[in-house]
Amino acid sequence: MGLEIVKMLRGRASRKVRLLECETVPENFTREVREFRPTHVLMIDAAQLGAEPGEARLVPPERILGMFLSTHAIPLSLLTEVIKQSIDAEVMILGVQPKEIEFGEGLTPELRRASKRIVSILVRIMKESVR
Repeated sequence: MGLEIVKMLRGRASRKVRLLECETVPENFTREVREFRPTHVLMIDAAQLGAEPGEARLVPPERILGMFLSTHAIPLSLLTEVIKQSIDAEVMILGVQPKEIEFGEGLTPELRRASKRIVSILVRIMKESVR
C-alpha cells in the first residue's frame, strides 16, 4: 500500500519531501531519515482499523500499541519512538484498511482507489505548504 503511494508520488512531490520505499524493513532507513532531518515523518501502511476497505486514518504513534499494522520486523510504535527521539520530528502513521489481511501481490480495487485518493490529497497538501 505505502509502496504504491510512494511510486505514484514520484515526480509530483515537493523537493522538500523525501520519499522512501521501505517495504517491510523501515528500520533500515533510519539513518537516511536522520540525515535528511525532516520536521515531519509520515509512514503509510495497511492497518486493521475495523473500517471499510480503503478507508484511511491518521494514527498517532501512541495509539498503535496492540493494533495490527502490517508485517514489519519491529513494531512501528518502537520505530516511531526512535525517529522522534533521534531527530525530534513529528511522526504520524497513515493506516489504510485492506480488504484482506493476507500476503499477496498487487492491490485490491478498493486499495487502488484509496491510493489514488491519498496521493491527490498529499499532492494538494504539499502545494499548499509551499505557499
